[in-house]
Amino acid sequence: MHDAAEKIAHQALLLSTAERAEVAAALLASLDGEPDEEVEAAWAAEIERRAERVRAGQATGRPWSEVRGHLERRRA
Repeated sequence: MHDAAEKIAHQALLLSTAERAEVAAALLASLDGEPDEEVEAAWAAEIERRAERVRAGQATGRPWSEVRGHLERRRA
């Protein structure tokens, strides 16, 4: 890591968890380039569709531990 990046990383680690998450999200977003408005709209519609199914009782979630266990068994 270059000196400048190392200095920034050190300073970032002094931030609160929430602040670090904001910085990380901004850095990751900067790697994606310009957002595609059609893709963003499609994702927003999909999220709303899924949320509505949950609100209507048509879909339920599963605990992460259960999903992770299932994936680990499939991978093994």
